Amino acid sequence: MKHSLLTALLIAGGLAACTEAANVEAAAKTVAVAPAVAATAAPLVAGLPDFSALVEREGRAVVNISTTQTIRANRNQPDLGDEDPFEFFRRFGLPVPRGQQPNQPREEKAQSLGSGFIIDADGFVLTNAHVVADADEITVKLIDKREFKAKVIGSDARTDVALLKIEAKGLPTVDLGSSERLKVGEWVVAIGSPFGLDNSVTAGIVSAKGRNLPDENFVPFIQTDAAVNPGNSGGPLFNVRGEVVGINSQIFSRSGGYMGLSFAIPIDTAIQISEQLKSKGKVIRGRIGVGIQGLSDDLARDFGLKTKKGALVSNVEADAPAAKAGFKAGDVILKFNGAEVAESSDLPRIVGATKPGSTVPVEIWRDKAVKTLNVTVAELEQPADGRSAQRERKNEQKSETGVNKSGLTVRELDARALKQLGLKFGLQVTQAQGAAANAGIQQGDVIVGIGGEDLKSFAHLDEALSKARAGSSVPLRVRRGEASLFISLKLPEKGAKADE
Repeated sequence: MKHSLLTALLIAGGLAACTEAANVEAAAKTVAVAPAVAATAAPLVAGLPDFSALVEREGRAVVNISTTQTIRANRNQPDLGDEDPFEFFRRFGLPVPRGQQPNQPREEKAQSLGSGFIIDADGFVLTNAHVVADADEITVKLIDKREFKAKVIGSDARTDVALLKIEAKGLPTVDLGSSERLKVGEWVVAIGSPFGLDNSVTAGIVSAKGRNLPDENFVPFIQTDAAVNPGNSGGPLFNVRGEVVGINSQIFSRSGGYMGLSFAIPIDTAIQISEQLKSKGKVIRGRIGVGIQGLSDDLARDFGLKTKKGALVSNVEADAPAAKAGFKAGDVILKFNGAEVAESSDLPRIVGATKPGSTVPVEIWRDKAVKTLNVTVAELEQPADGRSAQRERKNEQKSETGVNKSGLTVRELDARALKQLGLKFGLQVTQAQGAAANAGIQQGDVIVGIGGEDLKSFAHLDEALSKARAGSSVPLRVRRGEASLFISLKLPEKGAKADE
């Protein structure tokens, strides 16, 4: 018994020793492996950049731009009732003192500040068009305090780029980079004159590329979080290699100052524009005469597309190149002259860069099939001044009618309204509830078509919606103010009410 117990203890002790040895060996292996694991987990970003060398080298070519504009205004006189303050002079036939004529127009000087940068040693300066717009006098001040009067070689409001010329030689210039190679997440530096504080330097990162801003169809903006304030406009945006990759142009702000959202014009776009301004004094762009919009998931499905790529044609101008080429509302432009239209905002830039007078192939999606049309590009003119005609009349309105399953209440437009809108027929929305409201249809919208087909009557719309399956969607083409757009109207599921 004792022998058996001793044997058991020895065996147990041996197992314990083996276990301990195994643990020690495993620990040793773990220690040996640990450095290798740590080596593969090195940080992707190490330390913060020092921009001092960049600022010292490139800051010399950044300039302050001040403008003066003459504004004519009437002199406001204090209200003295029936008393004429100049009656004494008139009674004795004396001239009214100069500068004191009642309601005499006077000239006031308005001043503004901005930034810019020298791109050519012979005195060519890039800045924003809005910095020098309507200026009577432009002064460019260098970092060495020298000042020069500047002449506007050309200005393009559509991209907000202006090219100036000062009479000087041997000036320092910036190094130009490529905005195409710029990556989201890269460090960038802005140099300018915010609030007139010359050569102020701020830094941040590229937040996004290819940003589309409202009413800005020709610029794929660079978004950054570098602090940009009034006075920075027109100044350069540098990458860490000291190359200009953009022109600081706009900020998003609710306060008027920096809120972390700054937008710059890509330097590739700016240089293309400046070359035309230098050679022609203006920018020549192509146009084909279509109104477009982006594709939502619902609209892509309605038109039989598997993706949202392309530009949906919502309106074709009469007698425009697109109309002559056979374009129709409801077409989806997929490629223009071989260039893919990934987003609807790509099309204005692609068409604008096409030489007027050239005939190019356009790949479209129509009736769930790909087709090719050839269009001859015309020249884009500057928009004419003047107010647009009023689009709605409150008199002579016809009776209102509800449309089956849609939550819509509509009425036919009278002959005068149709003529003003250039339509043969249209139904104005007087009330949008349920499915219609959920789709984004608004009171005052005018329904002018279903898909690529023009609307012919109230019965045409009612029949189309009645035949559509419950839960399916129908693409309606509507006029909203000056714009035409498609809206995907999803009908209620079976058993549901239209106004739910």
